[in-house]
Amino acid sequence: MARGGPLVFVLFGPGGAGKGTVASRLVADDPRLWLSRSWTTRPRRASEPADAYYFADRSEFVAKAEADGFFEWAEFLGNLYGTPVPHAPPGCDVLLEIDLQGAEQVRAKRPDAVLILLAPPSPEVQAERLRGRGDDEDHVARRLAAGASELRTGRLIADAEVVNDDLAQATDAVAAIVEERRAAVGGGGQVLRH
Repeated sequence: MARGGPLVFVLFGPGGAGKGTVASRLVADDPRLWLSRSWTTRPRRASEPADAYYFADRSEFVAKAEADGFFEWAEFLGNLYGTPVPHAPPGCDVLLEIDLQGAEQVRAKRPDAVLILLAPPSPEVQAERLRGRGDDEDHVARRLAAGASELRTGRLIADAEVVNDDLAQATDAVAAIVEERRAAVGGGGQVLRH
């Protein structure tokens, strides 16, 4: 491929869209895709693996932010989330799994990044997924309210949108977008809007 450096793919969307699951499957299926592990100050959920995030306390997070150690970072519902400056292995493209605020910051810093909005099929399914990962009803209500706004704004900046109503199909759709972009850059073309 005639390009300089890795491509950056951003998988973003509201809580309960299934970003983490789709991202995990993508990197498991594509050895040329490297997932940057985000940092957060929120506590680890019982339902998530220990390496889902780098779980930091607020002072450690702020120190890294002040040292320009994040590609993007933001506060959401009282917790800090950030993507470290990515250092992908040679020959790999970067996958960022982040929220809307992060996607907006990435777009500002890397206009060539491919922003893929992952959406839940409905608010009811989104709420069910949030409850399934252990979120209490107050948190579910706040996530649903924020999610509606995130989807509206996300559609304005996304290069593509995938509805995650079937995990295998959603993963395949995102993988196809990755391959399409790789082919477009390799051939000098443009990514198509889905």
